[in-house]
Amino acid sequence: MYRISELAEKVGLSRSTLLYYEKLGLLHGARQANGYRLYSDKEVQRLHLLQQLQAGGLTLKECKSFLDSKVERAVLEKRLQQLDEDIAQKQQARDLLAALLGEGSLRFWHQQTDKLAPDAHLDWLKQQGFNEQQVLHLKWLSKDMNEHDQYMADFMTVFQTLERWGPGCDADSLKALSRLPTTPAKIIDIGCGKGFSTRLLASHTQANIVAVDNEQSTLDELRERLAEMGLDAHVTLSCASMTELPFAPESFDCIWSEAAAYIMGVEPALKKWRALLKDNGYMVLSDLVWLSDNPSAETIEFWKNEYPDMQTIETRLTQMCQAGFEVIQHFTLSDQAWHDYYQPLKARVAEAKTSMPSSKAIADLEQEIAIYERYLGEFGYQLFVLRKGS
Repeated sequence: MYRISELAEKVGLSRSTLLYYEKLGLLHGARQANGYRLYSDKEVQRLHLLQQLQAGGLTLKECKSFLDSKVERAVLEKRLQQLDEDIAQKQQARDLLAALLGEGSLRFWHQQTDKLAPDAHLDWLKQQGFNEQQVLHLKWLSKDMNEHDQYMADFMTVFQTLERWGPGCDADSLKALSRLPTTPAKIIDIGCGKGFSTRLLASHTQANIVAVDNEQSTLDELRERLAEMGLDAHVTLSCASMTELPFAPESFDCIWSEAAAYIMGVEPALKKWRALLKDNGYMVLSDLVWLSDNPSAETIEFWKNEYPDMQTIETRLTQMCQAGFEVIQHFTLSDQAWHDYYQPLKARVAEAKTSMPSSKAIADLEQEIAIYERYLGEFGYQLFVLRKGS
């Protein structure tokens, strides 16, 4: 027989816990004439069995029921389901912590966090040491801070020698330019890349043009091209972020941005860039949109990850009007615009893959090319010609 203090030491529980168990009817001591409770070996074994049941996730109430009567299968099944859910949550937590330590992929976490808290996500990435350019590249390209440096090195290996970094052709750009009711005198080309639109605007207008991109290497190449073409006199190059443009309000007659506004988000771009335009100024902007009411499941899944904010034409038109613009005209980019981008890209990816067959950037580009080849027509770029309203 054991006194309660001796029992507590034997089973590794506190005296107060044993008293609580006795109050619930889980433990039964025999009170002596002197007032002390004594407990038998049977109660010791009952406590050991209770501890084993508790280890299975059962509540004290359920443990008492199982100690006093037949085990209820439904209760065990419910507890097992809850335990499986707890294990899954803890595994997710472990995977995240391991990934944050560089021991796994953070792609899914970045995607979910960017969807739920985009501004906080970007601020947090900056606190981790990424500058704004790197943050935007991480958001739209690498999607994993652990793999970012290698991913971007591979990505630039592919694109450095390519002329176009996105779908487009001179014919479509000139068509948009021809839809402007008046010829602008001062144009800003936002997200100019290697400057196809910049060179075209410089060749077909007398406007003073400011070409903006956050990739200095592309601006250096554009500077050389402009000098060779004799167009550098009225083009100014600016290495800056499209989210924080260093220009005064109402500085431009026209904003031009092909396949770039998505980087900061079309709606934020419309609202923030509008202030740069003079009264009745123009904006020419292209964006990837849904062209089909019933796109394939594979296309939906792909663009859900690559461009979560992809909208229908009608939705974008509504947003443009709500942002204070009048829509002059809009049209879908031609098949030639896609051909001029993807055919050289496909050839370059095949060439680069021989030297880096395990590259994640190469694999992502191959998937994008496959989606383009199979499903173009379900989606496409739309060029919008807008006028700033009063």
